Amino acid sequence: MKLSSISNAASCFLLVIVQISLAVALTSPQDISALKAFKASIKPSSIQPWSCLASWDFTATDPCALPRRTHFTCGLLCSSDSTRVTQLTLDPAGYSGQLTPLISQLTQLTILDLSDNYFFGPIPASISSLSNLQMLTLRSNSFSSSVPDSLTQLKNLDSLDLSYNSLSGSLPKNTFLMSSLRRLDLSYNKLTGSLPKLPPNLSELALKNNVLSGVVTKNSFDGLTQLEVIELSENAFAGTLEAWFFLLPALQQVNLSNNTLTRVEISKPVDGRSDLVAVDLGFNKIQGYLPVNFADYPMLSSLSMRYNRLRGGIPLEFSHKKSLKRLFLDGNFLIGKAPIGFFSGDVPVAGSLGDNCLQGCPVSSQLCSPSQKSYSVCKQAYGRKPRP
Repeated sequence: MKLSSISNAASCFLLVIVQISLAVALTSPQDISALKAFKASIKPSSIQPWSCLASWDFTATDPCALPRRTHFTCGLLCSSDSTRVTQLTLDPAGYSGQLTPLISQLTQLTILDLSDNYFFGPIPASISSLSNLQMLTLRSNSFSSSVPDSLTQLKNLDSLDLSYNSLSGSLPKNTFLMSSLRRLDLSYNKLTGSLPKLPPNLSELALKNNVLSGVVTKNSFDGLTQLEVIELSENAFAGTLEAWFFLLPALQQVNLSNNTLTRVEISKPVDGRSDLVAVDLGFNKIQGYLPVNFADYPMLSSLSMRYNRLRGGIPLEFSHKKSLKRLFLDGNFLIGKAPIGFFSGDVPVAGSLGDNCLQGCPVSSQLCSPSQKSYSVCKQAYGRKPRP
């Protein structure tokens, strides 16, 4: 046999050896152990044949081996050298089971997303070992017990979404230590207690539909210069919402409807500048006059203070405000004449001024629906004949 033929044969053999080596184990044994424990903690009956987890066959191939044509086809991503799992993102296939504490062995994980499934039981405290985690999404499952205090150790976490579960207890006191957190959504749980001091770089806060209570204090929001969205509706917050709240420098949207607030203090925006676009304070117990200073927020386009206990007239400044497109003041005890500017503008305001004690609100206008309260109800509310 010629020397060149032997050389070519040797090269081909080496190439085959290299290709075979690429197909064998690449993933860290630590990660493989964690993935096996993760799958084992899920009820086999909830793993559908077409789902991601059904393709996880540890006897057939390595989890990070490429290409993934028949096994480990979805649900995870690995590092560029195919040695560590960096993302675990399950499909919403109806998986049912508990999240194993051994998930903590996936120490290079940056994204963990198990949303829209049927995971139950507590969120393991060991999840705090995932120091590289940037996004944790457990939305729409059945997790219970409390939010682990250890979550506050995740210093690189950018987004935390635990909404639509059955979590109870209070928020961790050290929530403010999550210095990288920008988005926090714990809506639709059973959380109680008051708001703790919040993370300094937060831009979106959503805690809708819990049982949170107490006064909204400045200490909780101190230093939050990037906070744009606050969603705290359907809780039990009470007392006075003080003037500092609407002066948060980046604030754009606020929803505190369906609480038990009794008073709202509104200052004019600093130097006339504010990004505030939408405010919903409906269905509280707010007393006093309609805050005229809201009219000085230059970008405010939607305001709802419906079904409170407001008295007095509607300030003319609101009818002159060109940015205002939606105004809901129904269900109060407002008196006097409805400002004519609401009905004569080129772009009429949508919303409702109904169910008040107003005079001269055109019945032909949708803005005046439903009808006003009866004279006797208004007289009783004011203890005399209602006057503007």
